[in-house]
Amino acid sequence: MAIKHFLQFSDFTLDEFEYVIERAHVIKRKFKNYEPYHPLEDRTLVMVFEKNSTRTRLSFEAGMHQLGGAAIYLNTRDSQLGRGEPVEDAAQVISRMCDIIMIRTFGQEIIDRFAAHSRVPVINGLTNEHHPCQVLADIFTYTEHRGAIAGKTVAWVGDANNMLYSWLQAAQVFGFHVNVSTPKGYDIDPALVAPSFGGYTVFDDPSDACAGAHLVTTDVWTSMGFEEENAARLKAFNGWIVDMEKMRRAQPDALFMHCLPAHRGEEVAADVIDGPQSVVWDEAENRLHVQKALLEYLVLGRVA
Repeated sequence: MAIKHFLQFSDFTLDEFEYVIERAHVIKRKFKNYEPYHPLEDRTLVMVFEKNSTRTRLSFEAGMHQLGGAAIYLNTRDSQLGRGEPVEDAAQVISRMCDIIMIRTFGQEIIDRFAAHSRVPVINGLTNEHHPCQVLADIFTYTEHRGAIAGKTVAWVGDANNMLYSWLQAAQVFGFHVNVSTPKGYDIDPALVAPSFGGYTVFDDPSDACAGAHLVTTDVWTSMGFEEENAARLKAFNGWIVDMEKMRRAQPDALFMHCLPAHRGEEVAADVIDGPQSVVWDEAENRLHVQKALLEYLVLGRVA
């Protein structure tokens, strides 16, 4: 099939996401039942990291091995990319030696340029603007616990970061609503939201954003690359902690999610992230399963 990339959530249609989610259910069942499944035997994934990672590297590397293939780790500090090789040249070379590529980097324009010169599919493992694999895992996790997410309300409390922009794109695809509350000065960048999309509401009070929500989610207040802003952010985000008071304003069976790592006592209270409504550990594990389904689809197309 024609080369298809997954660079941001809007790259797939609803039909494609529903297929990948269904395959993730199948692949996860096989994993839990210890059933070998090696559709990507003799295929190779190259993972290019400019930003550090725990979950992204582990889930992609383990996933590719479990599918019967091989995963090769490249850090830009240890490759010619770190010595100034043009992104376009690196894409030409790397893509001739593997079957699929995952990149975790800073600006979205870097991965866009790379994909434009790649002969194989490219997956966004995270950029400053988007984190589509994590939100795909989050939606898969919601479906496991509560069924379809269409028509539901997701509350986002915190920074307008890559997670939020992927949630907004996901809402447009799946048909759910997002309640957004960010501190002043950390608001949504309109350039990163489709002008025609009206499926979100902005709240000044984070507690109001949680009212009636089926899912409450947040992220660290200081993302990678913004460490020098940490002191200012801690001050600006005072009051934006997801605590039990905010969770009580959500639906009684609302779930709590966090992409991790988390700072208890900052963006989330310990009794929330460690409480009965939290599904953060399922959410983390599901990166493995949805990304295996994504790898299978991008390399082989539809297999069922």
